[in-house]
Amino acid sequence: MKRLILTLSCFASALLSAQGLNSKKETIMHSSQNIKVQSVHQSVQQETDRIFDKLVNIRRDFHENPELAGKEKQTQEKIKQYLLDLGLEVKTDIYGYGVVGILKGDQKGKKIAWRSDMDALPNDYPDPETFKSKIKGIQHGCGHDIHMAVGLGIAEVLSKNKKSLRGTVYFIFQPEEETFKGAKEMLDKGLISVINPDEIYGLHVTAIPAGQIMVKPNEMFAYQKKIRVQLKSGLSEEEIEGLTKKISNFLSRIQPGTKPWEIQTIVDPKIGLTNPDTVFKDYLFTDGKFTVYSKNNESFLEIYLYETNSSNLDKIIPGVQNIVADSGYKEKLLSVSFVQDNPTVINDKKLTRSATEILQNLYGKNVIAPDYGQVPFFNDDFSYFQQKIPGVYFFLGGSNFEKGVIAMNHSPNFQVDEESIRTGVRSFSSLIVERLNRN
Repeated sequence: MKRLILTLSCFASALLSAQGLNSKKETIMHSSQNIKVQSVHQSVQQETDRIFDKLVNIRRDFHENPELAGKEKQTQEKIKQYLLDLGLEVKTDIYGYGVVGILKGDQKGKKIAWRSDMDALPNDYPDPETFKSKIKGIQHGCGHDIHMAVGLGIAEVLSKNKKSLRGTVYFIFQPEEETFKGAKEMLDKGLISVINPDEIYGLHVTAIPAGQIMVKPNEMFAYQKKIRVQLKSGLSEEEIEGLTKKISNFLSRIQPGTKPWEIQTIVDPKIGLTNPDTVFKDYLFTDGKFTVYSKNNESFLEIYLYETNSSNLDKIIPGVQNIVADSGYKEKLLSVSFVQDNPTVINDKKLTRSATEILQNLYGKNVIAPDYGQVPFFNDDFSYFQQKIPGVYFFLGGSNFEKGVIAMNHSPNFQVDEESIRTGVRSFSSLIVERLNRN
């Protein structure tokens, strides 16, 4: 019996010793993995800093030489050459002046796409930059020059860290975003059959402070619709004015004392997007006055509306029909319809949670600004990609209020703090590395 006890004792001792060794091995392996992860993201930061001035110069070149939607020829050439110089495979035959760069990591894995839009705006607003547009009537007044610089920066940083990439990254440089056409056309022309990514990400620079990123699950923007009421001719100007006033009142739901159409207040800490009680959380309103015109003995009444709640959209057309009927014009009514009905950006819940967690773990809780609302007036055809591929769309802060730099898109004196390029390249390069390494 003593021998049996001794034998069992020796076995238990050996087992505990083995377990201890295994535990030590696991600890060492885990520590090694942590060191490896930290090393990758240190490399990302160092590489971002190394190329930052280069990216600023590229951004300024884009800013000085803007091209409108469908005419991004020189922009395409610059992007193509940059990606080729990095050693990426490049495709320019999908649609228009679009570019797709393909970066294959040293290990097999999933596929992630990053999208940057390319086109500029037809305007001649005052521009405070010293590197103003050289093309009269055309400006990068929405920030796509920043987007392209960030996209190229991510491509360069990740190309320098290929050994850490478990999968493939596709860099989609998309034309014709301002006309809400490019994304859909690229998809219709077979983009998915060429790349077929598992996830897609993109961003838009906006008026929140540089250094911050804003994101939330579901809708980032309000639903934007253009509604048309078509009537038989015969109504007087006074009757039309009365009818349009009733329709506008019906198409209005705002919190008492709020003005969600004052978009400059999205950065106001008391009522803006970062406040849980933001005025941009629950609203329906119309944009200005109705456009009224006549054609072929028919009258047309048109206006844009902005609605945050998707479940209310189906009630709008029947509601307007009832307003017309109750106003005594049922026999005059020909139709009520949405004549512009673009989809809106809707972020995948699971991917948004994962992206938020990754960025906060790597770069601190404050890198992500909370978002409790939906932005009116703007939208992005990135939404077409999200219909096919699970994706997340971020707001990248571009303002520096102390310096008087306000990144309010489509506005006079639109300006972007170029430190936002560093934030974007560093943060989203790390995000892609982490997402590739997660099954």
